[in-house]
Amino acid sequence: MALPRHSCEKTVTAHPRSNRKLKIYKLGSMDPRKVLVVEDEKNIRDLVCLHLGVEGYECVAIADGKEAMVVAAERSFDLIILDLMLPGMDGVTITRAIRRHGPNRDAPILMLTARREEADKVMGLDSGADDYLTKPFGVRELVARAAALMRRARAPLTAADGEGRPINVRGVELDPSRRGVRVRGQQVDVTRQEFNLLYVLASNPGIVFTRDRLLSRVWQEQSFVTGRSVDTLVKRLRKKIEIDPAEPQLILTVWGDGYKFSDA
Repeated sequence: MALPRHSCEKTVTAHPRSNRKLKIYKLGSMDPRKVLVVEDEKNIRDLVCLHLGVEGYECVAIADGKEAMVVAAERSFDLIILDLMLPGMDGVTITRAIRRHGPNRDAPILMLTARREEADKVMGLDSGADDYLTKPFGVRELVARAAALMRRARAPLTAADGEGRPINVRGVELDPSRRGVRVRGQQVDVTRQEFNLLYVLASNPGIVFTRDRLLSRVWQEQSFVTGRSVDTLVKRLRKKIEIDPAEPQLILTVWGDGYKFSDA
């Protein structure tokens, strides 16, 4: 049955104290999930928002990186789709800022890039993005990835093998009920994905997890991520919890197999 097409787009004020106008695409959903799309190519931006709107999402479209930073600091979103190369401010800088503070610190981020080099994709993931898509891309694939990211973000937190119990191992304290992390007595801010990976490893000290096994435990139903996503997330975690990320003592690499949390 076709969706009621009440309105395809409208212009509203972004914030009561702001004069800035934003283009919002909406197709008559009672309580749509909100997606921020930051893309400077108008044809891509409009196409993405049109198809997200057909799926029932409310899409806020922005072309400029600096404006995106302001909007992301004012409003919360269920998903952010972000181009790597933008006028005003690049996608990596925006992602790092979003992950540091603000209402979208835990929002999933899907990064778009025209660059096919692996280093560019790794840079995007390392900055805090959850997934990436290389241009040109199929709109159906983008919508599928967007839906998977939002499903995972809304799913209740499940701490594998621990039934959500708090744990304290080698100076690392994890509390799933609060998604809290303390390392050597200091509070550490982590994203939902970072917490899930750390909990899986720390609740099973000494157990080696292959990349494929971690993918199935942390990313669950997402079929788009690869082993490189695990490596990138481990790298981000090491920067936050290790005294010297170059010589890790907590999250250890098991060459040829995967990773484990130290039990020594």
